[in-house]
Amino acid sequence: MSNLTLALSILGGLVLAAVVGYETFMSRRNAPRQPDAVDTALADVERSMSSGDGVEPMLHVDPKQISAQDRHEPLFDPDLPAPSGVPVATGERRGGLDPLIDVIAPVSLDGLASGDAAIAAMPPTRRAGSKPVAIEGLNEHTGQWEPPVAGQRYSAFQVGVQLANRTGALNEIEYSEFVVKAQAFADAVNGSPEFPEMLDEVARARELDQFASAHDAQLGFVLRALHAAWSPGYVQQNAARLGFVTGIIPGRMVLPTGEAGLPPILGLAFDTQAALADDPAQSAIRELSLSLDVPQVDRTEEPFRRMREAAATLAREMDGVVTDSDGQLLRDETMDVIGNDLEQLYDTLDARDLAAGSPLARRLFS
Repeated sequence: MSNLTLALSILGGLVLAAVVGYETFMSRRNAPRQPDAVDTALADVERSMSSGDGVEPMLHVDPKQISAQDRHEPLFDPDLPAPSGVPVATGERRGGLDPLIDVIAPVSLDGLASGDAAIAAMPPTRRAGSKPVAIEGLNEHTGQWEPPVAGQRYSAFQVGVQLANRTGALNEIEYSEFVVKAQAFADAVNGSPEFPEMLDEVARARELDQFASAHDAQLGFVLRALHAAWSPGYVQQNAARLGFVTGIIPGRMVLPTGEAGLPPILGLAFDTQAALADDPAQSAIRELSLSLDVPQVDRTEEPFRRMREAAATLAREMDGVVTDSDGQLLRDETMDVIGNDLEQLYDTLDARDLAAGSPLARRLFS
């Protein structure tokens, strides 16, 4: 073999090695980022401890975006508990039926009625169209209105239907359905109902719906990968460090409040198919969304500040950028404007006695 042939052979081998090395480098660079092994091991230990003693591990945890959006698509609908059933463990409770957002029909009784009889007389479906229907009794001993309880006795009842929610205002057909359900309940407990004038209540429902539509702010940030994509485990690991926990739907995480039973402060979502893949580690995620349903969260939780900080931290740690839904970068000046507009929105809701995060606001904006 001549020196030229040998040199060419060596050069060819070097070129081949360079090509293979480059392909390997690019493959690793473009592969979805994986969670740290140490954190993954700790998570496995926590899961094993949880399954052993039954105790769930705790994780230590452009201004136009706040304009009214389509009220038929609630932001957190898959992960939130039904707002009308949210328990409020502390503070003054203004839940239950309220003339501010409900049509209320009093039901007078000749004597006392038992809670057992009231429960048996409940309509099988407690909705009139798309509006919730509720029944409360005046407890003989406490003097408080409450949902009927077995073993208690009541001196009066009231049946109510919600004036508006994110599906729109109460209409004449829904009001008529409410009347039928309330009358059937009253007959079953030997009571006499008194119904407000339908046209007046429907007009009141439309006015409330107009107000709610104009002040139903739902914010969304999009976090986009700059270079390498992310695996589901990598996203979950970084979000868990900020206090997010896994939601009900695959690909969903939430930042819970400190009080059990309340809607989450923030939501985080990525591709559901990636989370359900046979090998999630090989699923490539290039964007995820952070969401805030403003009327559902108490302003004292500082949800926008926490949303902004979470977005910035995730972008920094995961090598991404924060944008709006159109892909436009959200800079600090834009964030400041959104924050100022939110404060004005909070003040408006407070003035209407529908403070963000209150039981009434959660019911109305649901």
